[in-house]
Amino acid sequence: MEYIKKFFNFDNVTQKIFTLNIVVFVLMFVFGGGFRAFSNVYTLIFAGAQYGKLIIISHQYFRFITAMFVHGGFLHLFFNMYALYYIGNIVERVYGPHKFITIYLASGIGGSLLTQIFIPDSFSVGASGAIFGLIGLLFGAGFREDTPPMLKPVTGTALLPVIIINLFLGFTSPGINNFAHIGGLVTGFTFGWLTSVSDTYTSYKYWKILAYVSLALILISFIWLLIFDIQFLIGG
Repeated sequence: MEYIKKFFNFDNVTQKIFTLNIVVFVLMFVFGGGFRAFSNVYTLIFAGAQYGKLIIISHQYFRFITAMFVHGGFLHLFFNMYALYYIGNIVERVYGPHKFITIYLASGIGGSLLTQIFIPDSFSVGASGAIFGLIGLLFGAGFREDTPPMLKPVTGTALLPVIIINLFLGFTSPGINNFAHIGGLVTGFTFGWLTSVSDTYTSYKYWKILAYVSLALILISFIWLLIFDIQFLIGG
């Protein structure tokens, strides 16, 4: 119960997301037979990977969320967590933890939905869709008049080289799900364009509610995944 209370505490949300990704990786490594776990389809499914057929046929919608905490190997995890630590801390400091976790989750889901639409038969894992959402958020913020001038170096067109290079690599490199990147980027940009950095008393309350909903969705998704895994093992 104490762990759940800490989970719903909004101190350093970036670190909590970072830690959850590490925990999932370690569990896959320990129970999946070492590094071979990350190329094993069954291990990826058990860990929560997005697989379109399971979502459509078995209605396992939790995979839209759990997949963003699963990674396909150490380097995949390392680069995503490096980006999350750097960009996530900037966004959390600028926008606050409530907006951060809400937009992070929404962007990850946006990437998962675009993946489901365009490549429904694929396996998809990774936090990059959600991370691209954070980049999109800062990109969109640069087009708002009320964005503080001090943020100009990390918002708007200043991020275009980063976005273009990463999307180019996504289209030209095998094994990269650029639909997740684009879905996350567009979702994040929409939030950045529509959302002010500062809060009114009313908007603060709404964002806090959305943040609790976001954390609840993450928790429920992993509980749903655990139930699926147990049922599969018992049934098998």
